[in-house]
Amino acid sequence: VQLQASGGGLVQPGGSLTLSCAASGSIFSIHVMGWYRQAPGKQRELVATVSTRGDIVYADSVKGRFTISRDNAQNTVHLQMSNLKPEDTAVYHCNADNVVLYDMTIRNYWGQGTLVTVSS
Repeated sequence: VQLQASGGGLVQPGGSLTLSCAASGSIFSIHVMGWYRQAPGKQRELVATVSTRGDIVYADSVKGRFTISRDNAQNTVHLQMSNLKPEDTAVYHCNADNVVLYDMTIRNYWGQGTLVTVSS
């Protein structure tokens, strides 16, 4: 199973950016997909997650600015980020949790990370 993330880059404060992540491989189902981020010198933190049935969790710091969405059929998850702030600068990692494989094993997977830099 691979998670391929894309969409990072440099954006000015107040700007917008959309991250996308596609999971591929011998996947039967994925319960939760989401995004985490890690800023320099800080621990990795949750940004947003969405379950198969649409239950969504946002970090307080991004509520009202970020929107997570998911395509269950395509095993993709997107993160629309608006009104970006310098403190949003981090490496954003895609995560797929409780991934049920065709052999019925259940695992957790991480993508390689994509850098988002918010700076003028």
